[in-house]
This record gives sequence, structure tokens and C-alpha cells, in this order.
Amino acid sequence: MAMAELSTPKTTSPFLQSSSRLRLSSKLHLSNHFRHLLLPPLPTTPNSKISCSVSQNSQAPVAAQENGLVKTKKECYGVFCLTYDLKAEEETKSWKKLINIAVSGAAGMISNHLLFKLASGEVFGPDQPIALKLLGSERSIQALEGVAMELEDSLFPLLREVDIGTDPYEVFQDVEWALLIGAKPRGPGMERAALLDINGQIFADQGKALNAVASPNVKVLVVGNPCNTNALICLKNAPNIPAKNFHALTRLDENRAKCQLALKAGVFYDKVSNMTIWGNHSTTQVPDFLNARINGVPVKEVITDHKWLEEGFTESVQKRGGLLIQKWGRSSAASTAVSIVDAIKSLVTPTPEGDWFSTGVYTNGNPYGIAEDLVFSMPCRSKGDGDYELVKDVEIDDYLRKRIAKSEAELLAEKKCVAHLTGEGIAFCDLGPVDTMLPGEV
Repeated sequence: MAMAELSTPKTTSPFLQSSSRLRLSSKLHLSNHFRHLLLPPLPTTPNSKISCSVSQNSQAPVAAQENGLVKTKKECYGVFCLTYDLKAEEETKSWKKLINIAVSGAAGMISNHLLFKLASGEVFGPDQPIALKLLGSERSIQALEGVAMELEDSLFPLLREVDIGTDPYEVFQDVEWALLIGAKPRGPGMERAALLDINGQIFADQGKALNAVASPNVKVLVVGNPCNTNALICLKNAPNIPAKNFHALTRLDENRAKCQLALKAGVFYDKVSNMTIWGNHSTTQVPDFLNARINGVPVKEVITDHKWLEEGFTESVQKRGGLLIQKWGRSSAASTAVSIVDAIKSLVTPTPEGDWFSTGVYTNGNPYGIAEDLVFSMPCRSKGDGDYELVKDVEIDDYLRKRIAKSEAELLAEKKCVAHLTGEGIAFCDLGPVDTMLPGEV
């Protein structure tokens, strides 16, 4: 790997100085593939340390003295007062231990909305410092540098590090969360089988990298489409990571379903609960109005237009993304970012009593009779520890079962298309007479 050496700058920005992992060397090494954007600290004496505290009022920089010698340099910016001392590193005691979060496709539109939510504390909480590890391509590296500069200029106190790179084996080192957003979109005339193969290669490689260098209990959320099968490919290439730790994003579909039910019932959307999306993140997905509730009452008792529920409601959720593109001329990047936030918060926050959420998870051992060895969206609950359990007390009638079976069949067909990427032999792709679309495709 080509390396370049840069002389240490004489000054640093307040944000750069706030990093909890400041380099001790007198030079900053800059890799073409993995650029550490945090600069080294100001030169100090060998007996100094770094700590972060909250100042009650602003004050000018002062120098602490001991035996007549200047020992540390204290600088206050707004409410944050930083004391530098390289002898030891003292964490802010009121904050949790720093966590590493990887984001692929970090220069894309979805990430452009998501990264600032992560850095602000909106996702993991106001006392959780984070390090962002941003993965891009060779083509996007300059854009990725621009993203990192914006994060730097935003002065988020919880954002302790920003690293960017194009090698997943470097970017995924020790990460506890991996948000895999980057994927090739399906273009005009591209068959779904071709999209499965192209993106499947990406997620096979990323699964291998996670398996090699990530935290053994890393939580992985796959957003890049086709996300269910991409998540399956990723977990099959990461045998050292529990299969239960892999998720495919169907939270946006859940949010869309809640919105449609709230509009029809004339209530605010927070009155809608127990909303499940079953199956694949495609137009075969099944928004479950049978088990959903409005103000704690079954939806079918509140909305008596059952024909609308079976036809209008279901189709509006399945095709919402495509309609948005037709209206606005762009994909639903902002609402996708919000749904990623919601999906993570559902895992790190205890689920309200009696409620549940939707996420695409590994089907082995599921209580619904769905084929095993798939990633399938199902209802889940969490204790807030990053883990989840499947909800067992759900009703599945003949209407629901028939539609779930259709989405299941589609995922089984997709699985055959990527057998060469999951270690299951030669791929055979037959998606049937109807090549179903992903939400948002036109």
C-alpha cells in the first residue's frame, strides 16, 4: 500500500482536538486507501494527558503550572473545555465506552442524511461517543472526504473519530455495528438476476471482511438491495458471526404501512402499533393489517372497509417507493435514513409492552412455518441490548398465509440465483414469469 508522510501541523481545529484517540507520533501517515482524518494534537510536554469536561462558562485558554513549569494547555470552546496531556487518556466518566460504527456507501444520498443523525447522538443516545468508519469506492473517495469534512465542521461532541477508506478489511476493523448501504441500483433493462449477482458479489466480500476483522458480536444491517438476499449472502460469508446478528431493512415498509393506516383511520401515526411486514423487501412484501392495532384496537374493527385493506392498502405500501420517484424524480433517501435510525433504536431500546417491530432476520427456528435458511421480515421484540426475539403470539389466517407463501417462494428463487455466493453449489436462476420489482423501481 502506498504511503505518504505529512509533517505535523502546528495548529488543529477544536473538533479535531476533541478526539479521544489522538496520535502520539510526530507525523501523520496518510494511506491512499484509508485516510485518518483526525490530525495529531498540539505538541506538549511528555507528561500531559487528555480529558474532556464541561465548562460552566467560557474562558480564555490558560496554562496550568507545576513547579514553575507549564504542564498542560487548556482551551475552552463554548461549553467544552479540553485539557491535553499525552501521558494518559482519561475518558469522560459520564459517557459510555466508545463504539465503532461502519457505514458502506458513505458518500451516497442515504448516508448523507444518516451520518449526521448518528453523530448527533439521535440514534445511540446523548451519552454514547462513536467512531465512524466510512467505506466508499475509488470513484467516490473525494466525495467521501467532503462528507468527512462536513462531519468535522459540525463539531459533534460525541463524534470522536472519522476514518474513511476503500478497503473493507481496514474500515471494518473492530466495528460493533455495520450499516451496509452501498449497492448498485437496478438500471433500465437490467434483469433482477443480474442485480442479484452484481450486488451479491459486493456483500459476499463485505461478509468475509466482517468475519475477519469486525467485533465477534457485530450487528449488521443490510440496506443495499435486494437487501434480504444480500443479507443472506453476507451472513453465509461470515460464519464466525452469529447469523442472528444480520438484519435486512424493512423498517421503511413498516413506517409506510403505519402512515397509510393512520391516514385512513384519521389518527396520528403514533396510534398505530403492532405493524408487521412479512417477507421480502419487494412488491411481494405483505403488510399485515390483521395483527396491527389502532389505539389498541384491531385495525379491522377500526377500518371496516376490508376491501381497501386487502387491495388499496397493500398495494399502496408495496408501490410507495416507485410512486415517490415518479412524483419527485429521486429515491426516498431521507425516509430510508430515518427508517435505519428507527431500526437501530428498536434494537437498542426496549420494545414497549405488547408491541413489536419488523426486521428481516434469519428464519432458522422460526415459529411460523416459513422455510429455513432465508432472511425474511418478521415481527420481533427487543430488550434493548441489541438482540431480539421473534414474536410468537401472532395470528396468521388463510389470506395472510397465501401472501406470505408468495414472498417466501420469491426468496427461495433468489437464493438459488446466488448459490455460488453462499457456498451452496452452482447457481440456477429462475425467478418465474413475473420479475418482481423492488420498492422504488420503475
